[in-house]
Amino acid sequence: MRIHVLGSAAGGGFPQWNCNCHNCYGLRHGKIQATARTQSSIAITTDDRKWLVVNASPDIRAQLESFPELQPHRGLRDTGIGGVVLVDSQIDHTTGLLTLREGCPIDVYTTAMVKQDLSTGFPLLNILSHWNGGVRHHELAIDGGPSHLNGFPDLRLTAVPLNGKAPPYSPHRHDPHAGDNIGLFIEDLTSGGSVFYAPGLGGLTDAVVEYMLLSDCLMVDGTFWREDEMIYAGVGTKLAKEMGHLPQAGQGGMIELLRRFKDQRKILIHINNTNPILDENSPERAKLVKEGIEVAYDGMDISIANPSYLSQPIAQGEM
Repeated sequence: MRIHVLGSAAGGGFPQWNCNCHNCYGLRHGKIQATARTQSSIAITTDDRKWLVVNASPDIRAQLESFPELQPHRGLRDTGIGGVVLVDSQIDHTTGLLTLREGCPIDVYTTAMVKQDLSTGFPLLNILSHWNGGVRHHELAIDGGPSHLNGFPDLRLTAVPLNGKAPPYSPHRHDPHAGDNIGLFIEDLTSGGSVFYAPGLGGLTDAVVEYMLLSDCLMVDGTFWREDEMIYAGVGTKLAKEMGHLPQAGQGGMIELLRRFKDQRKILIHINNTNPILDENSPERAKLVKEGIEVAYDGMDISIANPSYLSQPIAQGEM
């Protein structure tokens, strides 16, 4: 299984277009050592031909232009995108579908709650129905059972409900439901490699821990360094937990929690423009390096295989 990071930033990207915080100002004026990032999305393949895009950010056109393998090269009109999975209904994970309208019909996988949001409070699916049949929607089960992906016989995906809120425009913003936010446990049935992807991880449940322990690679929430980061940076009033994110620092923070996963590759993604880890020379970044935690960047390419799995014969009927 190969994973390509299309975008690694949180909503607004980095630098954020209307922000002059320490990081955004520093990047624009060469005051810090940092790299620009688009809003978070990854693409997954097992054959380097057909790709499953996880989250369609508003930056998807630029992301596609920067990654030739998703560009048309097999026909007059073509794409390497074989389907799109959405982990929530947030604007920074869904509005890229509008850019993909010329490619409709397109297979899109969401939970029932995300489909409800995208048909009511933010009716993207209704809008896209006017383009060549729109979206072919497939519901992701949240009961622990795997979901079938059309055209990806070597991939198995399990949606794992996460604690968190629906977006501000959701009809049930203040009435959380299972399926508002999910993590994804994705397995390559040929190599045995697996990844747990959760860009919006507000805390660990027993189920989340179970899937993280089963994974070879963890790509998890890197939004904030500290709980009061928005307040500290002078750009907001909400705490990280109020926005559904677990900060890296502090007791019970992401760094502390990731220490228990000694055998997994650990990568932070969905990094907010205010997070000091974006400064590659910061003490916070040095702390992550010491802990063996990587910071995702646009264009990062990850190959995942499970050598122990590959060395074992597959029992007849197992797959």
